[in-house]
Amino acid sequence: MIRIEIPGFGNLELQHLVCDYNGTLALDGQLLPGIAEQLSRLASQLTIHVITADTFGQARAELAGLPVSLHITPLENQAQTKLEFVQKLGAAVTAAIGNGRNDCRMLDAAALGIALIQREGGAATTVAAADVVCTSIHDAIALLRNPKRLIATLRS
Repeated sequence: MIRIEIPGFGNLELQHLVCDYNGTLALDGQLLPGIAEQLSRLASQLTIHVITADTFGQARAELAGLPVSLHITPLENQAQTKLEFVQKLGAAVTAAIGNGRNDCRMLDAAALGIALIQREGGAATTVAAADVVCTSIHDAIALLRNPKRLIATLRS
């Protein structure tokens, strides 16, 4: 669990992290360099879930052996499926990271939503729905591992 008290934002008691795969943890189906190690370290604090339509069909192989649970979803109704997944886990104890338009609703619902703008870009609606925007998944994970950075960004 990660506990963070953020003045003017609220107290977070995060138990879960939900991540999109392509555009977030991977590019063109390939896990980004260094992400396996980052996820392994973060798994001691949060239960990590990866939710994806698996556009390139490589998510299962790329994530094999990592301390994450993989949820492959149908192409239809992605935004609703991801939202319902976060709600089922408990939105109040969940952080979510994504970049695509289909991630917008899960980021908005999660206690902490982090939008990414990496090489695949970031949907404007998703960026607007997020609490924080990062230009690297490494930076997004570092925010969770170093909560004072989140406090500096989100306090009011």
